[in-house]
Amino acid sequence: MESVFITELDTDRDGLTLAVKDLFDTAGIRTTYGSAIFRDHVPDATASAVARLEDAGYVNAGKANLHEFAWGITSENEHYGWVPNPVAPGRIAGGSSGGCAAALAAGLVDAALGTDSGGSVRIPAACCGITGFKPTYGLIPLDGCFPLARSYDHAGPMARDVAGCERMMEALVPGFSVAEVAVDELAIGVAWTQLADPLVRERVERVAELLPGARWLDVPLPPGTAYPGFQREAAEVHEPLWREHRDLYGENVATKLQRALRVSDGDVERAARERQLYRERVAAAMEGVDLLLTPTLTMVAPPAGAGDLALRDSVLRLTLPWNAVGAPALAFPCGPAEHGLPASAQLVGPPGRDALVLAAGHALEERLRAQRGGGGGSR
Repeated sequence: MESVFITELDTDRDGLTLAVKDLFDTAGIRTTYGSAIFRDHVPDATASAVARLEDAGYVNAGKANLHEFAWGITSENEHYGWVPNPVAPGRIAGGSSGGCAAALAAGLVDAALGTDSGGSVRIPAACCGITGFKPTYGLIPLDGCFPLARSYDHAGPMARDVAGCERMMEALVPGFSVAEVAVDELAIGVAWTQLADPLVRERVERVAELLPGARWLDVPLPPGTAYPGFQREAAEVHEPLWREHRDLYGENVATKLQRALRVSDGDVERAARERQLYRERVAAAMEGVDLLLTPTLTMVAPPAGAGDLALRDSVLRLTLPWNAVGAPALAFPCGPAEHGLPASAQLVGPPGRDALVLAAGHALEERLRAQRGGGGGSR
């Protein structure tokens, strides 16, 4: 199948070049949402998040391919081609913001704007060895962006380093400012490394060793009974389109949508209770720490072709919890792991502590760079 990760590439203008996930409306530029239904859709208005970046001097270099309707973790799009992984040929680029991560990893752009409803910024960041940030829920506007599951949806910056994400946040969020932090004075919890493959675990635990205040925490994972709430929200978005255009849905998303349409009201009510209980349990587990460090994924980028349905439970395992909670979460590369492919660490903070997460991530990135003999970085 044809591999595509960015379309209508334009890098001739001055400024930081930006790949925009093809889920955001862009005035006068075709916006498909990764779907054959919207193959010829050209919006009249630009999404607020894109407009804010353009107003700050970012140059929209093109629309980036994605998993159909952003509902998947492989970016193997049945209509517009599979997104390749520039750092790991034959492996998935991750999804659903796979085209954004691939464009960054290939050096085509300086920055990218993605969305994250269960890990869709952080998963491709991990697979492609770049940096991605899911802010606190609601911090970046989502008007002009096709929804997946509204109470899980986040827009987020992607770049080759934490400083690039910080610059984007200053443009995306009025009044946002980069923080300075004495990372050695922070209390940092560490969790879930035992769930990861051996070399991924080793890499993330080496990051923990750079933090004098790190200590192990027992943090719960969300129960599967909370997921029907996500499914119901997605079904409500798609049900009218499904009635008219079911033949234009790819098999992967059609399968998930049919499952979502069968979710009962009782399952949804139970899911809402489970989600609230999970938020309370996470808050209690993280009491007394400033931030939490975990792997982003339990593995390196999986081989392409296995399919989203086979991979999604394992790939989403450590990222979806923070969409359920609405907390800021940063994914950044932390060195080679299995097959020489990049491992990714995830740094999470309480809702509203976005600047702290980014500042601590920046400090850790510089320590990792110095450890590899690459010297320090700059904001």
